[in-house]
Amino acid sequence: MSDQRPPLPPFTLETAIQKVRGAEDGWNSRDPQRVSLAYAVDSYWRNRSTFVQGREAIVAFLAGKWERELDYRLIKELWAFSGNRIAVRFAYEYHDDSGNWFRAYGNENWEFDENGLMQKRFASINDLPIKESERKFFWDRSGPRPADHPGLSDLGL
Repeated sequence: MSDQRPPLPPFTLETAIQKVRGAEDGWNSRDPQRVSLAYAVDSYWRNRSTFVQGREAIVAFLAGKWERELDYRLIKELWAFSGNRIAVRFAYEYHDDSGNWFRAYGNENWEFDENGLMQKRFASINDLPIKESERKFFWDRSGPRPADHPGLSDLGL
């Protein structure tokens, strides 16, 4: 049996918000192994036009992502929830190895198993080139967004 990853479905407003913030904090660690533990061992993803299945593939995908997307900082916001499903909107900022900055905008649909592990993730994402002076996400290089840092709605995103 898989380890449990609270909060467990069915979600309430409070537990859905906790799940979203937990996912945001995990991804901001930029640790592929750590992040993969939030997903079922046979989790299925669509990320843009890439399809990934299983924790091993998730680790490889995320390792490659964070080799290309440098100084990655992510903010997620709950959009909707019902039962064992959560929808989020998000934005993240990063730069490439040439120093070009981007803000990626997207939406994700998540489905969880009874243990609170994400079994399906569908992500639609668009990248917008930005100037470094247009950045909005500022906190330590790797780690969670501080509690006093504005969220997406507060930033007008």
